[in-house]
Amino acid sequence: MLMALGSSEGYRRGIRLFNAREFYDAHEVWEDVWRESHGIEKRFLQGLIQAAVAMHHQSTGNVVGACSLMERGLRNLAECPAEFAGIRLEELRVALREWRAALVGGEVRRHPVIGVLE
Repeated sequence: MLMALGSSEGYRRGIRLFNAREFYDAHEVWEDVWRESHGIEKRFLQGLIQAAVAMHHQSTGNVVGACSLMERGLRNLAECPAEFAGIRLEELRVALREWRAALVGGEVRRHPVIGVLE
């Protein structure tokens, strides 16, 4: 059974933290939500957690770890529809792929943000 992620305070708090570039804290909050989830939502949350940790790794200079985790995160987000759990997921996937490609190419790019559906 799917839980209502969009109404989960922990999930929404993780989005706010991610968008505020507090990636480590976002990953910690989402892990609590992830533990209670199942199926596609569990995989989706795992992808968000991996993206957040990738951003954290980049901020500490661990480019190899950032690229590796982002690749795994994108794989976990791939099965979800374009709009999922109250966010514009396809826009996020595109931004995350572009961020990773820039990082591989030695560029510094603005961190993606998670667009919330109205």
